[in-house]
Amino acid sequence: MNMHARFATPEVIREEAGTPPSMARLRLLLAGLLTWVKTCADRYAAAACYEQLSRLSDVELKHRGLSRDVLARDLSG
Repeated sequence: MNMHARFATPEVIREEAGTPPSMARLRLLLAGLLTWVKTCADRYAAAACYEQLSRLSDVELKHRGLSRDVLARDLSG
């Protein structure tokens, strides 16, 4: 018996069967670039939030349910 493993759904296989290899590589490159931009934006937002929250007193942080000891970990998670 001969068995073939499928690594993609039939729709994806049909969709990419008609595209040239350079287009497929371009799509992968753009997907990677988009992921990188989203990661940078998320990290920038976390850094800006940390900068604002780090200026608060310990009492104000406790009122918000945060601790100065784990502030960076809470924001990056």
